[in-house]
Amino acid sequence: MKKTDALLNEQVNHELYSAYLYLAMAAYFHDRGLKGFGKWFEVQAKEELEHAMKFYNHLLEKGVRVELKEIARPKSEWSSPKEAVKEALEHEKKVTSLIYNIGKTAMEEGEFGTWQFLGWFYEEQIEEEDIFRDLLSALEMVGEDGTGLYLLDKELGQRGEE
Repeated sequence: MKKTDALLNEQVNHELYSAYLYLAMAAYFHDRGLKGFGKWFEVQAKEELEHAMKFYNHLLEKGVRVELKEIARPKSEWSSPKEAVKEALEHEKKVTSLIYNIGKTAMEEGEFGTWQFLGWFYEEQIEEEDIFRDLLSALEMVGEDGTGLYLLDKELGQRGEE
């Protein structure tokens, strides 16, 4: 198996872990009574599942066997909403670096179809990091209790399926 294909297989699992992490965050927010945050992270989890399926289908289209591995258990407690969002941002930065590494490897191995396939993900990761930076900034502005948090929670609850 080419190194690019091995990295693509690993990425399926990274994306599934992302969904698992965001679902854990959704449960954390629901438990704290922040249903808007909870819904927002549930939608985010579904989006990550879609990303996993894109990698999965790309491998199948290339005729490469998909090899699923164990998905690590994410943590389920954070000290605050801000800590959870900060961790999500750091997680997205890690995912970005993983995807960029797949692209670099694809170019080195002459896997131009995979390199082109990753173009959508390059743009998606820029957007993901931006969204989490904005959410973190909003939390820093409004604080983590009181009216500001209540209003931010209501706003996040308006997020639809994308």
